[in-house]
Amino acid sequence: MIAIIPARGGSKGIPRKNIKLLGGKPLIAYTIEAALRAKSVNRVFVSTDDLEIAEIAKKYGAEIPFMRPKNLATDNSSATDVYIYTIEQLEKILNKKIESFIALLPTSPLRTGGDIDKAVKLFLEKKADSVICVTEAPHPPSWFLKLNENGVLTNFFNKTMSMKNRQEEPKAFIPNGAIYVLKTDLLKNEGTYYSDKTYAYILPSERSIDIDDNMNFALAEIMIRKLDEKKE
Repeated sequence: MIAIIPARGGSKGIPRKNIKLLGGKPLIAYTIEAALRAKSVNRVFVSTDDLEIAEIAKKYGAEIPFMRPKNLATDNSSATDVYIYTIEQLEKILNKKIESFIALLPTSPLRTGGDIDKAVKLFLEKKADSVICVTEAPHPPSWFLKLNENGVLTNFFNKTMSMKNRQEEPKAFIPNGAIYVLKTDLLKNEGTYYSDKTYAYILPSERSIDIDDNMNFALAEIMIRKLDEKKE
């Protein structure tokens, strides 16, 4: 199965985020290396509009057979449109239909090649439409609140505010961006990652960091440093 890593050049929260050095390596390198280590991955492609990202991705072993058009690299660009465009271009180049693929966000540096293999195994065993990597939410949804126009707290879901302890509430899970295993036809026909045959691959919170701000980046640096210390 092929892996696609989407990595556009623009990033407002952390400028040049995808190639910012994390533990001495560009952020995107961790995702490329995990994909290359996964036994279930045949080839690793990076979809980017940015020449510097392309050069760094090639250095770490990814393929960039074409550049992403600028209209698919804006803040408002749909990830689904990016994947469909990339798949259609790869089908022309490889001269074969790509029935399913793995999507890996470069902002999740702590997932491993083993995690990717386990998610793909689940996808194949369940004959799934998709497998989404998730982590357990730190708080139950019933705890979510919002402010009305007067600054008064109200329940986010317009229900009676829960006073239960966290342990009494059902577990909730949120996608972490680390791994998506997807049927191409699900994206093309339904425009979504989800169906009644969508399964969860659960990743522990310590490997579920999704870098979208400087605090996440600093936390990832701490985790990378701890992992390096264990190897020594």
